[in-house]
Amino acid sequence: MVEVILVHGLWFGAWSMYVLAAHLEHAGFQVRRFNWSTTGKSLQDNAVALASFCGQSSARVIHLAGHSMGGLLILRMLQNDHDRPPARVLFMGTPLLGCEAVRRGMVLPGGKLLLGQAAEPLVKGCAALVPGWECGMIAGKLPFGLGIVTGGLQGPHDGTVMIAETRHPDLSDRVELPVSHTGMLYSGAVARQADVFLRTGHFLHRQRPE
Repeated sequence: MVEVILVHGLWFGAWSMYVLAAHLEHAGFQVRRFNWSTTGKSLQDNAVALASFCGQSSARVIHLAGHSMGGLLILRMLQNDHDRPPARVLFMGTPLLGCEAVRRGMVLPGGKLLLGQAAEPLVKGCAALVPGWECGMIAGKLPFGLGIVTGGLQGPHDGTVMIAETRHPDLSDRVELPVSHTGMLYSGAVARQADVFLRTGHFLHRQRPE
């Protein structure tokens, strides 16, 4: 049995992964959604909770998929747990190199309060991926989101995360789609690419976007 664990991003909950979960379940995966406090607990505490959640599975293979900050949480857990059997990690709009929109948001009135303990990991990003795991990135390029509120972003972005912030030399594969940072959660094109990557370790690079 192959299971996929979905991890939501900042200010969202497990409910936000419902559409993607339904698609992957229809494709034949067993799917569970992890719910966590993105601002009220440290990334390290949440990583321990995610590891416990993964440990409740009896699946032979466990793939992981995270939206935005959820991808950073997955990386923290894997960096803590070197004995976990390698599988695949799907990032969706995850700012691996840190998020400029968050940096700008922190200086706005109430910004630090709204971000809470999410601020530090989102500003820092993650310098290294996890050896042995196939890691793929879906990046959005429809510029509608938080970046507008914080003064605009330079270069292509999904409204919140710049495409440059999603690049990393150790990614197995990556694909860019015309979706926004939040919109990618509800996109059929993203769901199909997620399905293909979790099955094969690669994306479709000739797909007609929706």
